[in-house]
Amino acid sequence: MAVRIDAANLKELKEVVVDVKSVSKTVKGGRVRKFTALVVVGDENGHVGCGLGKASERPEAVRKGIEDAKKNIIEVSLKGTTIPHEIIGKFGAGEVLLKPAAPGTGVIAGGKVRSVLDMVGIRDVRTKCLRSNNPTNVVKATFEGLRTLRTVEQVAKMRNIEPEQITD
Repeated sequence: MAVRIDAANLKELKEVVVDVKSVSKTVKGGRVRKFTALVVVGDENGHVGCGLGKASERPEAVRKGIEDAKKNIIEVSLKGTTIPHEIIGKFGAGEVLLKPAAPGTGVIAGGKVRSVLDMVGIRDVRTKCLRSNNPTNVVKATFEGLRTLRTVEQVAKMRNIEPEQITD
């Protein structure tokens, strides 16, 4: 199970702006335009966070998204350059299937999922968006899938048994 990490303890966090969209609200004086930025941060070494920022100007929305992402950083369980097991991450109407792959396969994923996996540092994985392709739901579903990953050692510790007993 992933644990939240304090961003101050991590060095060299990289940011990727996954999506920026503008929304407008019609009021008495005309249209009011605002921006929403979806941002992913990570150190490419097993730590990743995603955040949403909203503001009346694009750079301010991105800045708020980065701050929010740094508050939501988790540590992801990895097995070499891939993930330990197959998982389906769900958020809202979005579902993302994540499958481990052999070394040298590369990241087979769509743009939104790829940005999250690159920030984690995963190099070999296969993915598929199963339902919604809404960028926010896809990124958060990927994030939820990564959050629930567990290694054999973590499962053995939870069950109070040796790791060899699980793989037999």
